[in-house]
Amino acid sequence: MQNSETDLIYSNPHKQVKDFAFDAQVVEVFPDMISRSVPGYNTIIDTIGRLSQQFVKENSNIYDLGCSLGAATLAMRKGISANNCQIIGVDNSTDMVKRCKLHIEAFKGNTPVEIIEGNIQDIEITNASMVVLNFTLQFIERSQREALLTKIANGLNPGGLLVLSEKVSHGDSKTDELLIDLHHKFKRDNGYSELEVAQKRSALEKVMLTDTTEQHINRLKNAGFNHISPWFQCYNFISFVAIK
Repeated sequence: MQNSETDLIYSNPHKQVKDFAFDAQVVEVFPDMISRSVPGYNTIIDTIGRLSQQFVKENSNIYDLGCSLGAATLAMRKGISANNCQIIGVDNSTDMVKRCKLHIEAFKGNTPVEIIEGNIQDIEITNASMVVLNFTLQFIERSQREALLTKIANGLNPGGLLVLSEKVSHGDSKTDELLIDLHHKFKRDNGYSELEVAQKRSALEKVMLTDTTEQHINRLKNAGFNHISPWFQCYNFISFVAIK
């Protein structure tokens, strides 16, 4: 497995801050970027692995939608004990997919893994016992989010699990301001400068559109999930379990 570089993408002033994209530059620094930017990320990944021990059933499919470099895929493959399963990872970034395949090949496991370059909205979900959307839905157009969740629910077998992790807003300006400030302090404590924090925020402003916790829960209910609960939250980052 190749080591990532330190994230210095926004360390110098940009004349014009471009919209954030999962391009080759981001892929090179992604593990460093996400560990320094998302509080509790390692806890979420570790727990996805533990959940796979419980929810993945024999003769079923497991999907990692928006798999990036395969952290959740590898955690699930490590945790799965059921036989005759396969993990299907999907990402629409060519650069992410290329590097993800290298990561998957570097860590051998009993459960076969297929990494696909494609739009997760175009992927058929069938015979699934577990699906992961780890900080992915927030990059989908809001008007298309419920249709994607409905497709996932329809493709999950009874008792199947969706793990949905997202950055959220709270619909209350005072609360949002507090949690955003805490998140920015978290990033500064991890070595990001004020310039880096500000430029990254500008880059994400138009491409990552957050929902409230209530909006997520209502959408999951509408999609057909019967049992829904947040299981993790740190500042404005949250992860849900939703069982069909």
